[in-house]
Amino acid sequence: MNTPDRHDDSLAKRPPSDTDTTNHHHTTGENRPALPALSLAALGIVYGDIGTSPIYALREAFFAHAAIDTRAASIYGVLSLMFWSLIVVISIKYLSVVMRASNNGEGGIIALVALLNPWKAERGSRRYLLMLMGLFGAALLYGDGTITPAISVLSAIEGLEVATPAFTPYIVPITIVILIGLFSIQRQGTARVGAWFGPVMLVWFATLAMLGIGGILHHPDILAAVNPAYAWTFFAANGFAGFLVMGTVFLVVTGGEALYADMGHFGLAPIRAAWFLVVLPGLLLNYFGQGALMLAHPETRQPFYALAPDWALLPVVGIATLATVIASQAVISGVFSLTRQAIQLGQLPRMRIVQTSRDSYGQIYIPVVNVLLMIATIGLVVGFQRSEHLASAYGVAVSLDMVITTILAFFVAYRWNWFPKLAGGVAVVLLAVDLSFFGANVFKIPDGGWYPLLLAGLIFFVMATWRTGRAIVRARLDEKSDPIERFIDHLSPELVRIPGTAVFMSVSGQKTPAMLAHHVRLNRCLHEQALIVTVHIMDVPRVPAAERIRIASLANGFHQVDLYYGFIQATHVPVGLRLCQEFGLEVDLETTTFYVGRESLIPDSQVPGMPVWRERLFAFMARNANSATQQFHLPSERVVELGIQIRL
Repeated sequence: MNTPDRHDDSLAKRPPSDTDTTNHHHTTGENRPALPALSLAALGIVYGDIGTSPIYALREAFFAHAAIDTRAASIYGVLSLMFWSLIVVISIKYLSVVMRASNNGEGGIIALVALLNPWKAERGSRRYLLMLMGLFGAALLYGDGTITPAISVLSAIEGLEVATPAFTPYIVPITIVILIGLFSIQRQGTARVGAWFGPVMLVWFATLAMLGIGGILHHPDILAAVNPAYAWTFFAANGFAGFLVMGTVFLVVTGGEALYADMGHFGLAPIRAAWFLVVLPGLLLNYFGQGALMLAHPETRQPFYALAPDWALLPVVGIATLATVIASQAVISGVFSLTRQAIQLGQLPRMRIVQTSRDSYGQIYIPVVNVLLMIATIGLVVGFQRSEHLASAYGVAVSLDMVITTILAFFVAYRWNWFPKLAGGVAVVLLAVDLSFFGANVFKIPDGGWYPLLLAGLIFFVMATWRTGRAIVRARLDEKSDPIERFIDHLSPELVRIPGTAVFMSVSGQKTPAMLAHHVRLNRCLHEQALIVTVHIMDVPRVPAAERIRIASLANGFHQVDLYYGFIQATHVPVGLRLCQEFGLEVDLETTTFYVGRESLIPDSQVPGMPVWRERLFAFMARNANSATQQFHLPSERVVELGIQIRL
């Protein structure tokens, strides 16, 4: 990411400060839908993952650990743990604490890292370590993006074998067909079907509540499990085995990070309203209903589906399947958004991003990521076969991500001077809860928990290689480049100037772009007006159009143009250059020629840098990355690419 120099300029407004953390939403009250409509939409996008946990969470708490029996004391204890996990982690941590860390209305771990402005931090400094921690947390979410569709859809389809064991051989094939269909429709976008997500999830949560009430009516005393004393008694009676159950109890809060990540789409109020009015009541009623059923029938291995009357079983399987598909869609869309943010901030190679909706910038499709997610998700279904096996892989990545979120949120609060002592006390309490969940999930690593950690490690390594490689390339270019003022001063008076405007894309406005020097040296001519254009990605989600551009007039027909974008905005350079006219600089985009560089990277063990095998990996990523023409939406018919060889 390029961080601009801070100096006044008379031609354009100054861009927002890197430390601007004003807590406001990007959409004004006049054009935002009403709270009920936003809350309904949030049901479909935000709460899909956590809303499908009742299908398997209580089942796993008992039957994933042979040491935990299904006596009444254990049922009360596990339900108490689930109740207080939802209250502490979701209601208190996310909805009351973490979501206050708003990056101009946006949330999510990348937005949280950006609030600390760590990109220029010195290696080894606290901010640098926090950046690495945040990026690893982002990498962990890719594991969640593959496991959630697999375990959600698989657990829903397993309901068919409750109706008849004859369906058992077809569970995996049906799941794979549904997943292939889900990933296949991504290229079409979800704008149309997305309108149904909220109503379908509203029906789902109503179904959860009704099924739960039916179970509770048979054993209303199960509601006593809200007493935390049952949780303490459970730990005392079961010891280490009781601690391990925390790893499966954690399944009730997986998906909680989506509340924060999707804050920018809906705002805090609709997400809170949906939680307290619909989601939390539906979840609690269903969990307690399942517990009541297990009191009467301890041998029940599918307590969720056992709540349904025989005549309603297949309809419940159907609505459960729809709910899990919606939950999977929300996770896939979240991975797309996370990838775009990482690309904008220079942490991943440029990829082709397709805008699937004219109305919503958040509706995107990334073909490469979609294919990789589909392969990984189907591989998990084939490899693990059963949702209870996948549950062992689920939770490790999300629990570690929640630990990282708590730490980063504390440092943001400390940086903003939000009652540091109070923030520290709250962070200690929340961190104790998060570390308890993570500690219990660590024991899942041999049984499948290694998968999301391995995937996160690979993605984090790719990020580090790309970031380091780009820094090396920039350093090599800077070594051979003169300051732009010196280049202009030394232009030959015999240089032929031709009519029109040339735009030279530059990663640094202070240095002469390599393609500019190369063009002058080879062609011995230059346009009468030359713009040195640098795109800066700021540590805020959006930069207003009024603050998009800064222009500095140089000598001899040269102008330095700085364009500023937020980390979720499209870097559309021609649109940005239209603003030049408002500041007295005439640019005819119909005749402008754009010059971009195409680096040919040569790994070389004799040149200081990364190990040569890592340089080859970086060169491979660079060759397959989107070109600057595609990244900056330049008109291809007026783009001139100049090749430059760089030894790594």
